Amino acid sequence: MTTLVTGATGFVGSHVARQLVAGGHRVRVLVRPSSNLRALEGLGVERVEGDLADLVSLDRATRGVRRVFHVAADYRLWTRNPHEIYATNVEGTRRLFDVAARAGVERIVYTSTVSTIAVPIRDGALPNEETRATLGQMIGHYKRSKFLAEIEAMKAAAAGVPVVIVNPTAPVGAGDWKPTPTGRIILDFLNGRMPAYVDTGLNVVGVEDVAAGHLLAAEHGRIGERYILGGRNLTLKQILDALAVITGRPAPHVRLPHAVALVAGYADEFFARITGREPQIPVEGVKMSRHRMFVASDKAERELSYKPGAVEPALAAAVGWYEVHGYVRGHAATKSVAKAA
Repeated sequence: MTTLVTGATGFVGSHVARQLVAGGHRVRVLVRPSSNLRALEGLGVERVEGDLADLVSLDRATRGVRRVFHVAADYRLWTRNPHEIYATNVEGTRRLFDVAARAGVERIVYTSTVSTIAVPIRDGALPNEETRATLGQMIGHYKRSKFLAEIEAMKAAAAGVPVVIVNPTAPVGAGDWKPTPTGRIILDFLNGRMPAYVDTGLNVVGVEDVAAGHLLAAEHGRIGERYILGGRNLTLKQILDALAVITGRPAPHVRLPHAVALVAGYADEFFARITGREPQIPVEGVKMSRHRMFVASDKAERELSYKPGAVEPALAAAVGWYEVHGYVRGHAATKSVAKAA
């Protein structure tokens, strides 16, 4: 039987597809005609052209499929047209669930995000899968769209569609072509564009561990349940210090007040709307940084046998990959490249 992966040209999706192929699965991927296929180079998969908005292509993609990994998402913190984000993340997800259910798919693993869970809790405990956030706590269109899409996943599961939800935290590693917002933090450090930092934090995890967690969820996950695929809770300062050790480059020592970062973000977005370029400091990202997105991911470890590795090797792999692929200005070699060689 065939396994379908949506979003296979993206960071997490490409690693899910590669691990499936390595495990001997027959893999089909849904790709748009305009998709950049670099992440699939050398990978023996069946490609079906289509889109989450195109029912005919979804019917074609799910025909004869046993499992679906729905990893595709519009992951942008800024856009001139926010409706595009909801059209993909909410309407597209609902459409795929309907088509997959009609096709008799045995299991759907839906890739949500830790953002739907990692909200402030009054008693100071770490958020987990039992944390019930509200739409009002979601900052920005991306988070709101994923929150609404997760509701669609739960509705589908309640109606008998075999959906399991995974909530990755902040993945890092090789193959981040776009790159992701977390990857941009690493790149800003490598390119000397981070003279200061804000007081925030993320749960960081290796992308290969996240991909492995998807496969475990397909095997052992309970329908309608959420599983955080996380690694280690780190402040931004700790992440930058780890990068300094990996690369031998100095980490910034100046902490920037959130108010100053927010003003810079609004100014950057103002010029972005004039020039049409994507802002380097999205306001949504600055607003999100006011809260440390720390979580507990022991449920996945307990129920799925999910075992994330150390974060430092994943950060080193990301650094080496960015340098080798020309993302770093001047391509100055660091200790990480020597380790990878």
